Amino acid sequence: MRDKIVAGNWKMNNDLAETEDLLSKIKLEWEGTEGVRVIVAPSFTNLHHAFESLRDTQVEVAAQNMNQHENGAYTGEVSAKMLTSIGIKTVILGHSERRAIFKETDEVLAEKVNTALKNDMEVIFCCGEELKERKNNDHFEVVKGQLENGLFHISEEALEKVVVAYEPVWAIGTGETASPEQAQEMHAFIRKSIEEKYGKDKAAEVAILYGGSVKPSNAKEIFAKEDVDGGLVGGASLKAEDFLAIARAFN
Repeated sequence: MRDKIVAGNWKMNNDLAETEDLLSKIKLEWEGTEGVRVIVAPSFTNLHHAFESLRDTQVEVAAQNMNQHENGAYTGEVSAKMLTSIGIKTVILGHSERRAIFKETDEVLAEKVNTALKNDMEVIFCCGEELKERKNNDHFEVVKGQLENGLFHISEEALEKVVVAYEPVWAIGTGETASPEQAQEMHAFIRKSIEEKYGKDKAAEVAILYGGSVKPSNAKEIFAKEDVDGGLVGGASLKAEDFLAIARAFN
């Protein structure tokens, strides 16, 4: 049985005081649900504080990114070893903003995946198309290319440490949301692509998250789809009541 996962990507939001406030509300209000993993991804500066604050809870902490190199002269970057040394075992890689704004290529992401897995980290691997690609009916080709070039070089065993997050880029921060049917269509395609590479049994084990403007008002309908195993949540994860309402949408 695949895990149900709701991961909150806080992006470049929340200073230490704001982080403490949000974490305290999440800790107070999240009662935990069997089979549902709740993950928060604060900024680098607040990761250690978040980990210590949530140490004795059922809420996990992830990093939003990491460098592909183990160490060296890479000013301003953060390595896998730095993350694991403070208890962080999960990292988001390939987010659409990293691809678009910071020009991260599939080749760079493949290196990051390798480094994360080498350091025994779980990877939330993001993929997804932009509006023009969907309008041109290239969305399946784009997503499959991102998977093949950035992820499908890893072994079957390593795949057990991977969660895939589908981001329709046109639905991030725009208020637009893919319909539950559109989400299911792409999630089923992603699972089929994994099956073609790794086999049906392995594909059935991989959790695939939807990451495009998930809100309390639409989460239940989206999560009800067969191949949607949860959400990678942006803006709604910055309000404890909204984030936890999404996490409760599996009930």
